[in-house]
Amino acid sequence: MDAFSPPPPPSRTAQAAAFAVHIFTALGAGIALLAMMAAVHGHWAAMFGWLGLALLVDGLDGPIARRLDVVRVLPDWSGDALDFVVDFITYVFVPAYAIMASGLLLPWTATALGVGIVVSSALYFADKRMKTADNHFRGFPALWNAAAFYLFLLKPLPVVGSLIVLALIVLTFVPFHVIHPVRVTRWRRLNLALVALWAVLAVVTIIKDFAVAWPVTVALSAIAIYIVGADAVIRLLKPPR
Repeated sequence: MDAFSPPPPPSRTAQAAAFAVHIFTALGAGIALLAMMAAVHGHWAAMFGWLGLALLVDGLDGPIARRLDVVRVLPDWSGDALDFVVDFITYVFVPAYAIMASGLLLPWTATALGVGIVVSSALYFADKRMKTADNHFRGFPALWNAAAFYLFLLKPLPVVGSLIVLALIVLTFVPFHVIHPVRVTRWRRLNLALVALWAVLAVVTIIKDFAVAWPVTVALSAIAIYIVGADAVIRLLKPPR
């Protein structure tokens, strides 16, 4: 083959495999619908179970897509756009409804805060600066599925819950850094170990319908504090150059 000749077009088998990855990603939207149906009926543990499954799909589709070189094989289909659509539904929209309808907020604030969640998150998803060059999130990364999980776990007073949600909406636009526990290279083994522990404890919590012993609650809360605050603490303690 001539060194300057274009590469051969992808085979139909490669294209079919690549499209199957897009179908797998889009499956997250169907899972989100099942989560929404559970939420509408007040079956909160089932809702979080479905959202957890969607989170698993979201964690697997990217590595599979890179391995199959989906961007090159199917250039007319945007995996990034598809991923954003599914992420917005599973990370933001369904959890926002759960937070609004759960009774964990002051009733007169629930609707306004729910609207604030989806509007601020839509703006966050459109911000090209949402991730830094070293794979940190800039601002609160619209992880409202996690925020909802902790509200159901901790069950704060409604006034406290409303203030927490309001603070997270504001923090969406504050340029502090939150680690991506999988992609950030610093302390990656520790981060992955904590994510694995979190996943196990979260599954136990959902199975028990949030009626877990205090050590589980403390461990889950400590992991969340580490994920959100570790980078900020490191930057504060880092001596200036």
